Amino acid sequence: MDKVIGTAAEAVADIPDGATLAVGGFGLSGVPDVLIRALHAQGAQDLEVVSNNCGIDGRGLGVLLSAGRIARVTGSYVGENKEFARQYLSGELEVELIPQGTLAERLRAGGAGIPAFYTPAGVGTQVARGGLPWRYAAGGGTVAVASPRKETRDFAGRPHVLEHGITTDYALVRAWRGDRHGNLVFRHAAANFNPLAAMAGRVTVAEVEELVEPGGLRPGEIHLPGIYVQRVVALSAEEAADKHVEHLTTSASPPRGTVRA
Repeated sequence: MDKVIGTAAEAVADIPDGATLAVGGFGLSGVPDVLIRALHAQGAQDLEVVSNNCGIDGRGLGVLLSAGRIARVTGSYVGENKEFARQYLSGELEVELIPQGTLAERLRAGGAGIPAFYTPAGVGTQVARGGLPWRYAAGGGTVAVASPRKETRDFAGRPHVLEHGITTDYALVRAWRGDRHGNLVFRHAAANFNPLAAMAGRVTVAEVEELVEPGGLRPGEIHLPGIYVQRVVALSAEEAADKHVEHLTTSASPPRGTVRA
């Protein structure tokens, strides 16, 4: 029952080349940075990643991307990562873009053992008709691999698209608190895709900012039960505090004497 692994390096040591990974996070919020850096040091290549986005240049999944370790990305958002866009448009990277809500449900469905479901999202677009560029030819310009047409079916007179649940070999997630049994609590917006990614992985590795003993979490506060988690890595205080801000915007102080409405 004790799922705690001594180090992040040990926790990702058996991830092989070509593995599929579900990775939590949204932008840079709730991203399992320590596990990603450990995987980068481990050296696995040709990884197929399922994540909302791919971090930014030099942070989050951007670390693996810039090292050429990722072969395919299933996600919703290219985001601020210029290297992601460059690799995709030059034909170096295969990318399956999915409506964000559909991606969330595909991960949840996979984790719940649901093989497929119908959704109205994407009806009347290339999501349903096919033809979205998954991979460009080397040098860019022409499409080498395009998305296939998806099955559609009417329910109550409204068309829906068939989408398949997603399961992956491994999942990497970050939680605020966790116990030795793998029960996890996520804090505020850092929950995002983390519970869904954890559900989808056959082997889920969670880095936790605070490790507590069994019984230290009240049943009602647990967001993800330990049945979905196989390995837990306790972060140091420095690792837990290392949270990068993607965009920091501040406003100028109002002139002295100004009264705000």
